[in-house]
Amino acid sequence: MRPRFVGRLGLADCVTVTNAALGFAAAAFVLVDVATAARLVLLAAVADGLDGVLARATGGTPIGEYLDSLADVASFGMAPALFVFGVAVAAWGTDPGPRFALAVIVPALFVGAAVVRLGLYTAYDAGESATRGVQTTLAATVLAVSYLAGLRDPWALLGATALLAALMVTRVPYPDLYARDAVAMGVVQVLAVAAPDALSRLFPKVLLVGALAYLSLAPRFYWRDAEFE
Repeated sequence: MRPRFVGRLGLADCVTVTNAALGFAAAAFVLVDVATAARLVLLAAVADGLDGVLARATGGTPIGEYLDSLADVASFGMAPALFVFGVAVAAWGTDPGPRFALAVIVPALFVGAAVVRLGLYTAYDAGESATRGVQTTLAATVLAVSYLAGLRDPWALLGATALLAALMVTRVPYPDLYARDAVAMGVVQVLAVAAPDALSRLFPKVLLVGALAYLSLAPRFYWRDAEFE
């Protein structure tokens, strides 16, 4: 019996499904190696960018935007939340108490914010040149690459997680990256995944600086047009 998806999924959709699988792998590796989990989150972000390129080049399918949001929940909602939880538990243990509660509550709020943000994007912003609220991909990238760049303190990561959760559901508009900048970011992401410790963690640090620059400056200085201003 032929599976239902045969003939209905395009190449871009297959990459999107790979993105979701990488999200699960990242969550699983939290139990084994947190650094590998962070690298897998970044690899999922690369896949997320690639599926958009392929959809524009080969044509999308009716299911594409729905698959994309579902995959993003796994890779940029659940996976980074579990990653931060894993860092906190590794440092503080699992004894019940205020710190453990915080290690659960903050990542849970991040997942909730990611789901809301992705739902709003699918309903209102898909196909536009900008979107409101920090992208889930960007939020997950900041958390993962911060760890690879050397930020291992659970308090700092939980604080960043809480801030990014709040930013995902704001009305602040974020424009899409120009193609050249998206390619450059993708190359640095691949290098950060492949060689995170090379040259004193150069590639994660460069990626972190770029991500934070976009996070803080793009709403004001990175506009293609005035559509969302």
